Amino acid sequence: MADLQPVTWAHGATRVGDNLTRFALWAPDAENVRVVFDDGEQLVMIRQAEGWFTAEAACDAGTTYRYQINNDLTVPDPASRAQQSDVHSASVVVDHATYPWRHAQWQGRPWHEAVIYEVHVGLMGGFEGVARQLPRLAALGITAIELMPIAEFPGDRNWGYDGVLPYAPEHSYGTPDQLKALIDTAHEHGLMVILDVVYNHFGPDGNFLNSYAKGFFREDKHTPWGAAIDFRRPQVRDFFIDNALMWLLDYRFDGLRFDAVHAIEDPDFLQEMARRIRKAIPAGRHVWLNLENEHNEAHLLQEGYDAQWNDDGHNALHVLLTGETEAYYEDYAQDTTAKLARCLGEGFVYQGHTNRHGVARGEPSGHLNPTSFVLFLQNHDQIGNRAFGERLSQLSPEPALRAATTLLLASPMIPLMFMGDEWGAAEPFQFFTSFHGELAEAVRNGRRSEFKSFSAFQDPERRDKIPDPNAESTFKHSRPAFDDFEKHQRGPWVELYVHLLSMRRRDLMPRLPGSRSLGVTILADKAVSARWQLGDGSTWQIDLNLSEQAVAAELPFDRYWLFDSRGPNARFDEAGKLPAYTALVSLIPRAPLEAIS
Repeated sequence: MADLQPVTWAHGATRVGDNLTRFALWAPDAENVRVVFDDGEQLVMIRQAEGWFTAEAACDAGTTYRYQINNDLTVPDPASRAQQSDVHSASVVVDHATYPWRHAQWQGRPWHEAVIYEVHVGLMGGFEGVARQLPRLAALGITAIELMPIAEFPGDRNWGYDGVLPYAPEHSYGTPDQLKALIDTAHEHGLMVILDVVYNHFGPDGNFLNSYAKGFFREDKHTPWGAAIDFRRPQVRDFFIDNALMWLLDYRFDGLRFDAVHAIEDPDFLQEMARRIRKAIPAGRHVWLNLENEHNEAHLLQEGYDAQWNDDGHNALHVLLTGETEAYYEDYAQDTTAKLARCLGEGFVYQGHTNRHGVARGEPSGHLNPTSFVLFLQNHDQIGNRAFGERLSQLSPEPALRAATTLLLASPMIPLMFMGDEWGAAEPFQFFTSFHGELAEAVRNGRRSEFKSFSAFQDPERRDKIPDPNAESTFKHSRPAFDDFEKHQRGPWVELYVHLLSMRRRDLMPRLPGSRSLGVTILADKAVSARWQLGDGSTWQIDLNLSEQAVAAELPFDRYWLFDSRGPNARFDEAGKLPAYTALVSLIPRAPLEAIS
């Protein structure tokens, strides 16, 4: 296939022939640059126009090298394809043409078939550890796994959002070929693989760009992580767009999730990236592009992007399930049921509405297909940003969580779950890093001071109990009990997931293209009835009650019910009432039953 051929990218070391590698570094502030090989040889790079330095050398894949700037500073390649060990070690030449793909004809799956399972590769045992979980995930009904960021970061433990070498897979997770083998195995099981990429900032340790390419950043604009990346410059744009294309073409990822694009200070970079990706992908191949975007910019979902993570939906459901209303949940504390209804009927809750800071946020989204939104009850952020990383299994009544899970997996929106959700994992997911020295102390103190404004952490002694991100125990305590899955798979949570995902695959997925909302009725506090017209003209209905009391509801005739979150033997004690902590899923065919039987 054409897209399996190696590509010569603008940045970094790429193979351009047998035993020939091209090195390219954008270093507009450097006077001279050398490639310094670990065997002691050095190669002077030739200054080109617009700040580029290039050189070609006869060297094989596996060759280790660094760049020396102005006969002084020695740095790794910012577009390194692999590192010898950590971010401060030598970079490694990689030949992407040598991996023997077993499923080279894989074309992916259409977006409406997505059922996404988010994982942290390190906690699952590296690329090979993730691969071992794929058969059971496919059997469960998952159709895509989403890897938290894998770009090379400092140390061996990190969420991945402190990456500094975005082209290099994290060495502690495995080699580039082991990553390809993971993707190859996923395709063998009919699973797509999505990668979370971070293009809004670099991590705090191991990034030397400011020493020789100050133009990478703009001091007039700042993000929570420091000076904003300057996407006005074509060399900077190419650095990130080529990175996205590398993952999609050289590694054959099926999609990308772009982290916190609201922190990208450029009005049209995202549109250009989507255009160039769509142009580069061969016709017939399915590639998914998803956004995390606090600005709720609905127009981007009609300009090359398939969907956005719907934090609004999560936040409203979290308030209803837990009663928590501090920090960003304050925006969902009032009229929470109405906010959930708006989410189910129109996508975003905030569509130009004013938030707690008095700022209007978002754009109208009711015209978009339900599959333009990724819905979730938990993800790495929403668990890990809690002081102790508790999951909903510790925060919500179990029947209510079962009802909300039914909504998640039966909604026409695209469902996403976090690793361990399928058995109601009790293990926390905490924030962890492996920094050292002053940076470690700053991160530890910053993590604890982050919760000063929360009522539960006014006492400094309680704040001191927040886990140290740099302690290895914090990482170990965050690992779900994958080894005990034989025990879990006979439990009620796995049974719930299997039944719901089977129903979704059988009754909803084929009808999803062309679906649209028919409106949402508020039944009572914490209770709604949502209806969608599916692509074949049938009606899909979810009646949800997250309250402790039964509520009046006009329920469909029982022969159309597909699923009751309480179980197959649940009873209705009051006619015309939706029981407490219940979700019912119904399919009302377009034609009478006799006509389709």
